Amino acid sequence: MFLKQKMQKDDSKSHQEKQLARRMNLIFFIIFVLFTVLIVRLGYVQIVQGEVYRSEVEREETTIIYNPVPRGKIYDRNHHLIVYNIPENAITFTPPKHPKSNELFDLAKKLAQMITMTEKDVQKVTTRDLKDMWLLQHQNGEELITEKEKKKLNDQELYQVKLERISEKNLEELDRNVAAIFRKLSVAVALTPTIIKNENVTDIEFARISENLASLPGVDVTTDWKRGSHYGDTFWNMIGEVTSTDEGLPAEMAEYYQARDYKLNDRVGKSYLEEQYDDLLQGQKIKIRIATNQEDDVVEREVISEGEPGKDLVLTIDMKLQAEVEKIMEEELLTAIRKPHTETLDTAFVVAMEPKTGNILAMSGKVYDRKSKKFYDYTPGTFTYAFEQGSVVKGATLLAGYQTGVRKIGETEMDEVLHIKGSGTFSSSHVMNRINDLRAIESSSNVYMWLTAIEIMNGKYVRNGPLKYDPEKIETIRYYFNQFGLGVPTGIGFENEAIGVKGTNQSTYFQIAIGQLDTYTPMQIAQYISTIANDGYRMKPHLVKEIREQNNNGEPLGNVIERLDPVVLNRLDMKDEYIKRVQQGLWQVTHGSQGTARRYFMNEPYNVAGKTGTAESFKNGIKTWNQSFAGYAPFDDPQIALAVIVPNAYIDGYSAPHSTANMISQRIFRTFFNK
Repeated sequence: MFLKQKMQKDDSKSHQEKQLARRMNLIFFIIFVLFTVLIVRLGYVQIVQGEVYRSEVEREETTIIYNPVPRGKIYDRNHHLIVYNIPENAITFTPPKHPKSNELFDLAKKLAQMITMTEKDVQKVTTRDLKDMWLLQHQNGEELITEKEKKKLNDQELYQVKLERISEKNLEELDRNVAAIFRKLSVAVALTPTIIKNENVTDIEFARISENLASLPGVDVTTDWKRGSHYGDTFWNMIGEVTSTDEGLPAEMAEYYQARDYKLNDRVGKSYLEEQYDDLLQGQKIKIRIATNQEDDVVEREVISEGEPGKDLVLTIDMKLQAEVEKIMEEELLTAIRKPHTETLDTAFVVAMEPKTGNILAMSGKVYDRKSKKFYDYTPGTFTYAFEQGSVVKGATLLAGYQTGVRKIGETEMDEVLHIKGSGTFSSSHVMNRINDLRAIESSSNVYMWLTAIEIMNGKYVRNGPLKYDPEKIETIRYYFNQFGLGVPTGIGFENEAIGVKGTNQSTYFQIAIGQLDTYTPMQIAQYISTIANDGYRMKPHLVKEIREQNNNGEPLGNVIERLDPVVLNRLDMKDEYIKRVQQGLWQVTHGSQGTARRYFMNEPYNVAGKTGTAESFKNGIKTWNQSFAGYAPFDDPQIALAVIVPNAYIDGYSAPHSTANMISQRIFRTFFNK
């Protein structure tokens, strides 16, 4: 019995051991399978997908950036350098792909110990800029909000609450120099060198930055430029301006420029010639490919295109003549202002043009400030300011009369006081009895021109009767005036060019004949008189004569890329004999016995032809008179056409002893032919 029990016990133990062994084997098998799966998976990841993961780790982002090239220079017609680039020390910052605000703030604090920003830069720092800086300096402003607010509000709402709770007293503790630098760093374009300071960078500042570049990530020293002129302020307004790095792209043109790979902080021409020819002056930017890794470190930099420097412009302007013209204008204005009854006088305009080419030799507008006793440039006013020009337009009136058939060469009219029922009396400055067309121009007969306009409008003057005509026919007169450039764009090419205002008082439509109804700019008058001088061919006004390669080998000018040839806009729809007749009348203005300008030009050697003008106007509620002169010389081979206008030259009721417009014209002609 005992033996049997012992044998059963041994069998049970053996069975348990076998079960344990089987379980252990199963566990080991499972572990083996798991390890096998793990090893296979690791092998698959390392061998099969290793390259994929390695590529992901080493993945690079590629960015194309564009760096500017030297801006083109500007020369006058005689190849005298006008505008050039002045090199100046500059400190730049090239931010990484994804700059962090706290890192930029730390960099700003370092830079603030080495450079002092200009007052202009400091003033551009806004309250919002200061508040953002304060948050960085105070652990993101966590002290300004409660735990309850943190749970209730989202990040943007919390940010707004913090901004509202930063007081003016909080901001007083901030360093404005740091703030100005931080502002510049914050707006810098990723991977693109951005100017931090380029005005008044001292040698000490330049040296400090240079010595510490290793501890100033992204910061560098370089040479920037600003525009300079060998002629000071002369013609500077028409040259125009270039934006600063702070201004960057003009807001209204930002999309246009960005579509052409410009960055928001790029400098571009913003007015007149600098703007009109910006594409040429700007040149082709250097194109660079930048590769960065996941840590935003630059791992590769490749120049794809070296770019091209900006093109140089050769203007039609003669800068020596331009300087003399401005001097003459200022001297004659000062002389006239000292005369009695000239309280409203402060402005003059001049446009000098080659009649055969349309090339502008000189143009200027001058305004005298009686309080400061200084002159200010208003040259753009030569094509943006339109006003009554007076009798200078009578050549166009007579030609319109010839062409419409209401006037014949040599036809006479009685120059007498016109008595119009319901309107009053109208007369020339003096009654000249019966005169022909040439004498009407020479002596500036208003009556002859009024009667011409009335007849063009299908009217007929009857003494003491009402004046009747077809007011719609005034457009016939304007049609012929337009052919001279009066009342239409001249083609100068600036968007802000004025074309003048059309008078709307039908009862005085006939006043268009003497320059008293519609208004015209000085540029339009210059084009008008040039068209007559050029035998009826209206030329497009030009300010640029040539476009040249920029030459950096010491020579003053590079090769000619393009010459801007003269452009004929139209030919007068008038017979040659009519144009010749008016030319003769203009010559008699300056040489005839009754010529209104004979005292200024009869004895001058350059043989000028032209027309004087006066026109009623108003300034500050005071009735005034404008003075004008339009002429050309030499009469038989015109080299220069001139339009001179002096608005509000004297007040009504005063007979001016001399014409400021005529005096300016005389001196400019002398200067041109004696240069």
